[in-house]
Amino acid sequence: MNSSRKLPGLPWPCAVGALLLLLWHAAVKLTGTKVLPTPFEVLLGLRELALRGHLVTYVRDSLVRVLSGYALAVLLGLPAGLVMGLHPLTARVAGPVLQVLRPISPLAWSPVAILLFGVANTATVFLIFLSSLFPIVTYTMEAVQRVPGIYLRVGDNFGLGRWALLRRVILPACLPYALTGLRLALGVAWLVVVAAEMMGVDSGLGYLIIDARNAGKRYDLVVAGMLLIGVIGLGLDGLMRRIERAGAVRWAFHRES
Repeated sequence: MNSSRKLPGLPWPCAVGALLLLLWHAAVKLTGTKVLPTPFEVLLGLRELALRGHLVTYVRDSLVRVLSGYALAVLLGLPAGLVMGLHPLTARVAGPVLQVLRPISPLAWSPVAILLFGVANTATVFLIFLSSLFPIVTYTMEAVQRVPGIYLRVGDNFGLGRWALLRRVILPACLPYALTGLRLALGVAWLVVVAAEMMGVDSGLGYLIIDARNAGKRYDLVVAGMLLIGVIGLGLDGLMRRIERAGAVRWAFHRES
């Protein structure tokens, strides 16, 4: 029997995770720190949140805010990216504005959000919306511009009109790359939720982290909130990856340049 043969189904991620937990526990015990909690203390903190009825509420509120801002960005960003990709003149006019606004941190928009919407939930959704909008517009525009010219010529040869060409050729061909932009935008939106929930809201995982730090320095709850954000973010990214790899959206020849 070949000893180098890989063991099927060996849960390496679980093994690595368990090792990290052991190292975390050992580091806390060896250093004697009172700031960083042990994994068991974090687990007790999660249990406390669940028993008080806050755990599900905080996760739900954060997800609702993120998905609301993200949905608005998709509704506006996809059509804007399509228009810029299909019309070079529009891209030349609006492109510089997009490139100026895109590098600005969503947190820098906080004063604008408060000025427009006050210290309310709407301001949080607005920041998440902005963080998602620019990646979606950029990736969608580039996706349209990457459609091979031979596809368009074939569509013309078959007598497809403007709308038929858009629906049957351009949209399916650019979908894989556009989905990558949608996945990255969702990841950015989830990253921004912690900072966005600092602005006057009284629920959500970002609020949990800030409130636990300020009210009694409950660092077990701080770390619990951080881990929840990471786990949920991993789940959202995995969901988007499954959609991105689905055979129904990958009929087109798609190659990174």
